[in-house]
Amino acid sequence: MTPWNLLDLDKALRACWAADTCSPDDRADWQPRNPAWGHCDITALIVNDIFGGDLMVGEVHLDGDQHGFHWWNRLPSGVELDLTHEQFQPGQTVTATRVVERPPGPLPRRWDEYLLLRKRVIEHLGHLPEPAG
Repeated sequence: MTPWNLLDLDKALRACWAADTCSPDDRADWQPRNPAWGHCDITALIVNDIFGGDLMVGEVHLDGDQHGFHWWNRLPSGVELDLTHEQFQPGQTVTATRVVERPPGPLPRRWDEYLLLRKRVIEHLGHLPEPAG
């Protein structure tokens, strides 16, 4: 297995994000100039596959109204890692952050997109640890 670093993972994810892996709720607004848009949940799961730690989620707000949720990671060291943060538009904030448990087995939603993104990342990096749970 060839060693890789966090920059390699970031580059692989950016090369793999696409409209067909974007959240169906966000797909109409997905554009290549903002490839992280709609990918936070499955990206956080792939990072969790590799590094473990906690899955974090918060509410996204704009002008006082909630506009969905945002996912990222807290690594076992306590460092928070958000590889999709640049998707936010000016004025959007993330509040009410909390740790969530990873759903066991297949995800209740987004399973196909997660598997497709994971497959593409493996094509870039090689073997990844199996999903937790």
